Amino acid sequence: MTATPAPEGELLTVQRPLLLSLRPRFAQAILDGTKTVELRRTRVSALPGTLLVLYASSPVMAVLGVATLRDRDTASPATIWRRYRDSVGLSRAEFSDYFAGAEHATALSIDAPRTLPEPLTLNLLRTYATFQPPQSYRYIAPTDPSPLADLAAAWAN
Repeated sequence: MTATPAPEGELLTVQRPLLLSLRPRFAQAILDGTKTVELRRTRVSALPGTLLVLYASSPVMAVLGVATLRDRDTASPATIWRRYRDSVGLSRAEFSDYFAGAEHATALSIDAPRTLPEPLTLNLLRTYATFQPPQSYRYIAPTDPSPLADLAAAWAN
């Protein structure tokens, strides 16, 4: 998976919203409150309090909701499993498959999930601007479709 974290050593002072691509089952579990930790194979530089915009990948292909990043924890996959296994919504086998060959794992602890009144579909977003959802995550950019910026402004803490 490809991610676009902040450059190494860059200190983030502005909390830019983070667009997370998720399998539909994980997006729904976060919004239902049954999954409170999202996992990534790469380090995430977002600060606690960052708005998370939840994009459900195929076949849903829509932004379904938002949440707030409570905390992040990067360690070995074995350590992350021990700390968060009851909160990740994965079996041990799924976890092991996802982190096969990875030296580090990042756990994003999630608070305050909120479902949007209406999903922002990929087709809708593309009527505003060229838009390609990330494979893993990225920060929302000024060139992204205006509904994403509007969403971030409306739901920010």
